[in-house]
Amino acid sequence: MTKDTKELRVSAIKNGTAIDHIPADSLFNVINILGLDKIQNTITFGTNLDSQTQGKKAIIKISEKYFEKSEINKIALVAPNAKLNIIKDYEVVQKQIIELPDSFQGIVKCVNPKCITNVENVKTKFTVVDKKELKLKCHYCEKITNKNNIEVVK
Repeated sequence: MTKDTKELRVSAIKNGTAIDHIPADSLFNVINILGLDKIQNTITFGTNLDSQTQGKKAIIKISEKYFEKSEINKIALVAPNAKLNIIKDYEVVQKQIIELPDSFQGIVKCVNPKCITNVENVKTKFTVVDKKELKLKCHYCEKITNKNNIEVVK
């Protein structure tokens, strides 16, 4: 294959969403967080694909699926620089960089076993205190959760 030849590594979809620039080691975390193993839509994914900016990346394409803001926020927790492409009639009609919001609720469990959110039926609330290192502060107990101990609420 010559340098100028392009190769389609993950098949095109007619309508749906492509999540691109996922860190290769985060692919299955994104699949798990979004519950993609439980939907009936056609899903294509590739991992360890060459990327000029990341070295290796992953991509997921989901037919006939468009994500809500709360779902996109979940992706940002494990793939903060991923890109979301909305596809209609085989064309990308919208591109969106996934960004971690300043705060969110109901997505991550608090690491403090004594936090009210782990004892009673109270929805978690977090403020992002460090986007680069991914540190989250619980609204209720003020315990800091970092990227190494994030557990997503199902």
